[in-house]
Amino acid sequence: MSEELDYAAAGVDVHAGEKAVELMRASISAAQRPETRGDFGGFVGLFDASALARYEHPLLATSTDGVGTKIVIAQMMDKHDTIGIDLVAMIVDDIVVCGAEPLFLTDYIACGKVQPSRIAAIVSGIATGCQMAAVALLGGETAEHPGIMGEDEYDLAAAGTGVVEAANLRSAELVHDGDVIIAMRSSGLHSNGYSLARAALLDVAGMKLSKHLDDLGRTLGEELLEPTRIYTKDCLALCDELGRSLRVFSHITGGGIAANVSRVLPANLHADLDRSTWTPHPIFSLIGAAASVSPAAQEQTFNMGLGMVAVVDPRAADAALRLLAARGIDAWVCATIRVRRDGDVSDSPAKGGRGGSVTLVGMHSS
Repeated sequence: MSEELDYAAAGVDVHAGEKAVELMRASISAAQRPETRGDFGGFVGLFDASALARYEHPLLATSTDGVGTKIVIAQMMDKHDTIGIDLVAMIVDDIVVCGAEPLFLTDYIACGKVQPSRIAAIVSGIATGCQMAAVALLGGETAEHPGIMGEDEYDLAAAGTGVVEAANLRSAELVHDGDVIIAMRSSGLHSNGYSLARAALLDVAGMKLSKHLDDLGRTLGEELLEPTRIYTKDCLALCDELGRSLRVFSHITGGGIAANVSRVLPANLHADLDRSTWTPHPIFSLIGAAASVSPAAQEQTFNMGLGMVAVVDPRAADAALRLLAARGIDAWVCATIRVRRDGDVSDSPAKGGRGGSVTLVGMHSS
């Protein structure tokens, strides 16, 4: 007679899932807002929408994203407590681009086998990111997928929702000829381009994550796991301080600088971003040298040191820079926007296919 089959024998450990939920309880409880309702562990997360009554015409903003193959580095290093910060950053810093305040986030973790301490570490990072952005972690799901994913494999995704007053919506339509672009320095690679970075550094150059590199001041693995900077509160502070002089933001994510900045410019406007105004992090030159990755290929893949940019009225630029400096953000003016001329071609087409044109000019300072 064949052995009795149950869920555990099929590869799903319900008890491990319950243990993971218990371990993450404290982290989730710490990542809340006054508007959240209900207790931890329910079927749904609840958010008190009466808080939106203070808006005359509230617009909800939503974003969904993941972390990409940066997860592979976390798995190789068996370090899982920061990857959640990256996940939150990819969501909330997209939402704030239009001037919206992120309100809440829900996450989804798929894994080959639930290892409670590892799941709890991942969620602790998500909760930390939510606290950094003043966002409620409203709920989530952990799913065990034996036979589809290896026991040590997992993937992350999340969705977030924010709100903005319709009259305060930031968009490309507000950008004018003569406005300036203020760049905000990234913390490193952030969460984009890791397939290229891994191919160059690990596959072609054969470098080890444990190797200490003097140019980086730490191991390669530590550099590659540096969490994505969360700019949400800084961007919202700029909106409050500058009012309508703050036109729009661009989150520099997949596709690089030109592709992301051009999407927040009207079709008739152009910007020449001056490379001489900043020096990329050493990790970018390391990738270029490791596998002869061309500067053009890097600029179409990585943020090259710019994590977020703000388009502002030139008369408000000094105030914006002072505010960002006071908040510990390295920022500088990198371009002035002008009317597009015949022959102006963007280094990369705008993501989504609509927008102005952006060209990177000059040479990076050393």
